[in-house]
Amino acid sequence: MKLVIFGATGATGQELTGQALASGHIVTVLARTPEKLDQPHANLTVVQGDVLTPAHVANVVSGADAVICSLGSGSLGATTLRTDGTRNIITAMQATAVKRLIVISAMGIGDSAQQLTFVSRLFVRFLLKNVMADHANQEAVVTTSDLDWTIVRPSGLTNNPASGQIQVGLGTDASIRSGQISRADVAAFILDQVSSDTYLKKAVSVT
Repeated sequence: MKLVIFGATGATGQELTGQALASGHIVTVLARTPEKLDQPHANLTVVQGDVLTPAHVANVVSGADAVICSLGSGSLGATTLRTDGTRNIITAMQATAVKRLIVISAMGIGDSAQQLTFVSRLFVRFLLKNVMADHANQEAVVTTSDLDWTIVRPSGLTNNPASGQIQVGLGTDASIRSGQISRADVAAFILDQVSSDTYLKKAVSVT
């Protein structure tokens, strides 16, 4: 499939890109600093640009089978990067008739707040409040769109190898509790969803 990945230079984005290429997908990424993505591959196209510039986004989205959004600001300060960038992605997808969108958010947003442990709640409230606010607004942009979206809410991302053992559930699933999950496992789950409608127009927690 032809995939477009936004946020490909981040830790999770690089894992997504590597796994997508290993699985035989044709991947295009938009990056402000392409040199950060040191994954030369015949099926990888890196386009220099900014997700906050609508024309740059439209240029790479056209012709895609699916779009994966793994945007992050790299800062704990106040930001609207995820929200504004995702809005540009959605606008470009609607204009080019690309329907499948998978967005990485975070456990603790919306109805998944009850899945956080006490310690995680404190962490989110005092350290990640700006990040979570941006993710909440990002999710609102996604869920009010007419796209075939899926929101993936991981908890406690690590750089450990893939375990292949994850828990998946909707935000209303009280059996899901925040813990840790490797970026490799998150990437594998997301790539499985690219051609699946199991969680179409749903937000799912993974841990």
